[in-house]
Amino acid sequence: MSPPRRGLGFTLIELMIVVAIIGILAAIAYPAYTQHVVKTKRAAAAACLSEYASFMERFYTTNLRYDEDSGGTAMNTANLPALDCASNDNTGQDYNYAFAAGEPTRSTFVLTAAPQGAQANRDDCGTLTLDQAGTRAVSGGGTVAECW
Repeated sequence: MSPPRRGLGFTLIELMIVVAIIGILAAIAYPAYTQHVVKTKRAAAAACLSEYASFMERFYTTNLRYDEDSGGTAMNTANLPALDCASNDNTGQDYNYAFAAGEPTRSTFVLTAAPQGAQANRDDCGTLTLDQAGTRAVSGGGTVAECW
């Protein structure tokens, strides 16, 4: 008679150790991943804000003012064009693009990109702003260098 052979496979202890290791790795990797997604979406919103600023500069070149066109139609948030970068397929679900309160004036504009939804809950930079002089600002706790 031959001696009994040990079963081929894993013991419950070995399996639990592997599950614990995977859990620890996931606990480290997931927050890093979500932070990377937030930063990527913010960078895309900053680029879109720059596209809107370029539009406003072209508007000024044509009309010699930021606040209305040559026909007298006021430029306001409702009249901002629907740029592709601000569509729901791109950054539109995560950021809302608008003029700051009281803007634009004849010679100035301040554009804002306000985070919304899940992006607003995770992003410490807050609202990004860009004016006609190219001055960048943030409303949250982050610095301009970190957030732009």
